Amino acid sequence: MLRRTVTCGEIRESHVGQTVRLNGWVNSYRDHGNLIFIDLRDRYGLTQLVFDKEDAVSAGATSGSAGDKHAHAGLMGAADKLRNEDVIAIEGKVRVRIGGENPKLPTGKVEVVVTNLEVLNKTANPPFLPDDNAALPNEELRLTHRYIDLRRPSAQKVLTTRHNLYKSTRAYFDQHGFTEVETPILYKSTPEGAREFIVPCRNVPGTFYALPQSPQLFKQILMVSGLDRYMQICRCFRDEDPRADRQPEFTQIDLEMSFVRREHIMEMMEGFVRRLWKDLANVDVPPIRVMGYREAMEDYGIDRPDTRYDLKIKDISEFAAKMDFKVFKDALEKGKDRPRFNSKRGVVKMIRVPGGAEKLTRKITDDYSNLVKPFGAGGVAVVKIVKGEDGSPKLDTGIAKFLEPLKAEFLTLSGGQIGDTILFVADAYAIATKAIGELRQKVARDMGLVPRPGAEGGPWNFLWVVDFPMFEKNKETGKWVAMHHPFTSPRDDQMQAFLNADVEDDDTIEAIVSAGYDIVLNGQEIAGGSVRIHDGAVQSKVFKLLGLTPESAKEKFSFLLEALSFGAPPHAGIAFGLDRLVMNFVGTDNIRDVIAFPKTQIGADLMTKAPSPVPDKNQAEVHIKSTWVPPEKK
Repeated sequence: MLRRTVTCGEIRESHVGQTVRLNGWVNSYRDHGNLIFIDLRDRYGLTQLVFDKEDAVSAGATSGSAGDKHAHAGLMGAADKLRNEDVIAIEGKVRVRIGGENPKLPTGKVEVVVTNLEVLNKTANPPFLPDDNAALPNEELRLTHRYIDLRRPSAQKVLTTRHNLYKSTRAYFDQHGFTEVETPILYKSTPEGAREFIVPCRNVPGTFYALPQSPQLFKQILMVSGLDRYMQICRCFRDEDPRADRQPEFTQIDLEMSFVRREHIMEMMEGFVRRLWKDLANVDVPPIRVMGYREAMEDYGIDRPDTRYDLKIKDISEFAAKMDFKVFKDALEKGKDRPRFNSKRGVVKMIRVPGGAEKLTRKITDDYSNLVKPFGAGGVAVVKIVKGEDGSPKLDTGIAKFLEPLKAEFLTLSGGQIGDTILFVADAYAIATKAIGELRQKVARDMGLVPRPGAEGGPWNFLWVVDFPMFEKNKETGKWVAMHHPFTSPRDDQMQAFLNADVEDDDTIEAIVSAGYDIVLNGQEIAGGSVRIHDGAVQSKVFKLLGLTPESAKEKFSFLLEALSFGAPPHAGIAFGLDRLVMNFVGTDNIRDVIAFPKTQIGADLMTKAPSPVPDKNQAEVHIKSTWVPPEKK
């Protein structure tokens, strides 16, 4: 094989006159009569090759050798048979590009006149070409032939970006004294929230491993062991339905520190964010704003708010109580004796949409009611502010007649101007807040307020969200669950209230604030963490509030409880979603674009055809048998 001396992305004018060797894939083929042009591609770029019939004839004539003429004729014949995605090696001389410079390519000022060609592999007719300039085929076809899809320069850029992110991550944490430790993939099944992948154990019949949802307990054990600062770029697994930003297996940057409080780890991780964005995007990240969970929910209706646009939510419950509107009155009767912000207390919330009177048509606003109903809300009330005959603001459509008696107060309260649309949701706090938070995001898209992903250079709106509730009610079971995970500590000033809480005291438990913290970027959580529980008594109380009996807690977590009893230091940690970080750097909102071999929406690998049936013999070896019956055999 003609082993390459340069890559397809590095030839420049300084190489003119030199003989070089290149290896790669035929990216395009153009026959111009006496000239054949080939764009040769490798992961580094493109170089134009020239097969020149006149050069072949003159070279043969000059040498006077029939053998040379035959060789050149053979070269041209071989070149004429080349097609896209053939793999070739060539040797040739670099010259200034005769047909004119191609300013779109770093190699666009030169070309290589080929004197020797070796076809390393002829391709079958590919189902599609890895061309970033052409319309992409459907995703199913691309994932089935992922090896071709990954040849696209943009796909290669993704893999390179991931590599550079790994390098930057390891360099930063190495500089700050972290030790990288691999934790087990075959793990113990524990109730951490998401559904697990389970693996049967052949040597101990009837027992199973679980694939880890995260290395959470192992990294806490490492802190008890005295490691002090741990990091790992690790694979995690959750048997959940994939979404645009979620896969059943994913990668996270996992971190833990001993002898720290919340502010210490936040400072360390903020430095990491600055390092990443400087290394990978050449962006200087300013100090990251800190926002409390309650402020996020009140202003944005979500604990990962996108602050690139305004559209803040406003609680107008006190004002709404004055209105003669049954929907609002009924909502405000719900849990009216409960504390403010209690999930069951009725509220009325609104969003002012500047310019919405023109852009948000009746059909659009009618559809908003369908949007909020899956979250438990009854619908969305609407009023538009238009110009009256006298030029003053006039309330129009929707619930205008109910607001008219309080018009002046409403305009002052809402800040409404001519041309605005005001949207309202009324229900119990948890329902109304969730519904209007989702509505806010939909309105922002409808109004064209959401910028494209970060590939265009930003804006990069980072946010720390802190002070999450420690517990929330599971809608299906009615039981308390940990909002982050059951190893998160209460905030220091909440510890006594937590220890005094009774499992039946819903209002008290709901009000307990944890020492959790998330990093949010443009409405997406990119990292989540917390101060951990390092006291066994506190951990046991969490298990009790979550409905675990002492026997059940011991069965599932005896190793953790024992470790905490043997001198566990205060510790805290966080995990970054590596795939989500890459999504931001390359500018996509689909996690499948940034994973080399992703799964589909139903968790299938179309290239390898996984998951696949396992023969009964193999099932028997691990003491299991599938109970699934194909529909046609039922």
